[in-house]
Amino acid sequence: MNLRRLSRLAALCAGVALVVPSVASANEVTKWNEIALNTISTQPPIASAPNATGVFTAMVQGAVYGAVNAVDRHGRPYLINQSFPHGSDDAAAATAAFRVLDTIFPAQDASLQAAYATSLAAVADGPSKDTGIAVGTMAADAMIAQGHDGRTVIGCTFGSGLPGVWQPLAGPTGAPLCDPSAWVRDAKPFLVDSATQFQSDGPYPLTSAQYAADLNEVKSLGAINSTTRTPEQTHAAVFWQTNPSPNYNAVARRFVDQFSLDVSDSARLFALLDLSMADAAITAWHDKYDYNFWRPITAIRHADSDGNPNTVADPGWTPLFDPSLPAAIGGVGPALITPPYPEAPSGATSAASAAMHAFASFFGTDEMTFYVTSSRFPGEQRTFHRFSDLTAEVLEARIWAGIHFRHSDVQAAKIGQDVESYIDTHWFRAAH
Repeated sequence: MNLRRLSRLAALCAGVALVVPSVASANEVTKWNEIALNTISTQPPIASAPNATGVFTAMVQGAVYGAVNAVDRHGRPYLINQSFPHGSDDAAAATAAFRVLDTIFPAQDASLQAAYATSLAAVADGPSKDTGIAVGTMAADAMIAQGHDGRTVIGCTFGSGLPGVWQPLAGPTGAPLCDPSAWVRDAKPFLVDSATQFQSDGPYPLTSAQYAADLNEVKSLGAINSTTRTPEQTHAAVFWQTNPSPNYNAVARRFVDQFSLDVSDSARLFALLDLSMADAAITAWHDKYDYNFWRPITAIRHADSDGNPNTVADPGWTPLFDPSLPAAIGGVGPALITPPYPEAPSGATSAASAAMHAFASFFGTDEMTFYVTSSRFPGEQRTFHRFSDLTAEVLEARIWAGIHFRHSDVQAAKIGQDVESYIDTHWFRAAH
C-alpha cells in the first residue's frame, strides 16, 4: 500500500466525511464510466433493465481494471497476467472501455469512436501510449471472451396458479408481463465461483408463523391506501424505484472527485463496486427463478389458499406500486407496477448491499456522508451518513412499496454482503 493510499485512509478515519460536490471528475476511468452508463441506458430493456445494466457495467469496469492493473500492478491480476509498467494507464482505461462497449453495442459506434478519439488525443504519442492501447485491447478481448453477455428473450406464461408460485400479472393487452432481462439468471458470474455459491435460504414455508408475519406486515405497510405507512415512507419507496447501477456509480464518481483518486485507485473502486453488484444480481436472479415465489399482490389476494390460519385473503388488495398511484406521488417515469418477475430475493436490496459494502471495504469505514439521487425525482438529493443506512432504507422501501416480503429483503442484503466480501477478500483486499 503506498503512502498516498495510507494518507487517504487516515484522513477518512479522522472524520473527513463531507457531502461531495456534484462536479464530475476528469480522469479516463470516470469519463468512460459515465459514457458506459449513458450508452447502456439507451438500449432496449433486455440490456438496460437494472440487472442487465449491472452486468454490462461490470464488463466495462472489469476490463478497465484489468487493463489499468496490468500497467500499474497493484492487485491480483485480472484478465491479464503479464505486467506492462511502461504503458499509459489513461490509454489503457479508455481503450478497454471503448472496445467492450463498441463490441456489445455496435449501433453506438459513431459516438463511441468520437469519445475514444478525444481520449487518445489527450495522451502524448509514443511507446507508452501504444502500450496502453495494446493492453486495453487485451483486457477488452479477454472480457468479451468470458461470455457474460447472454442476451436472449425468455418468455413467460400465466403459470400454474398454485399457492406460493409466482403469477405474472396481465399487461395492457391482456398478455402476461414478462421479465425483459430474465437471461441474467443464467449469466456467467464474474468473480464468484457460481450463481449458487451464495444462494439464499429461500422463502419461508407458507404455513409458518414467520411467513404470516411477513405477509401481514406488507399487507398493512405496502397497501396503496395504507394507514400505517407515513408520507415520508411513501416518498422513500418511490424514490428507490430507480436503476441502482447509474445511481451508485454516480456516487463513486463523486468520491473520485472528493478524494482526488488517481486512475489506478479509480479503476479499483469501480471494479470492486460493479463486479460485486453484477455477481449479486446474477445470484439474486438465479434464486428468483429457482424459488419462483409469488409476489405480495398475489399472496394477499389468494391468502385463503396458503393453508396458514394466520393470514386472511383480501381479493381487492392493491400495492402502493400500482398504475392508479397519482403522478404527484409517483414522480417522473413509467407507471409504477409490481415487477414482472418472481419475488425472492429482492434485486434492489442485493444491489444496494453489494454497493454499500464495496464502498465500506474500499474506504475502510462505514461512516461517510454522501448523497444519492433518483430518476423519479430529478434534482432531489437524499443524504446518508453511513453506507449501511442506505441499505437499511432500501430494504424497508421495498416493503413500503408493497412488492416484497421482509424475509426476501433480508436474504437479499445477505447476498450482497456475502458476494462483496468474497470478491474483496479474494481479489482486492491486499490493494486497499
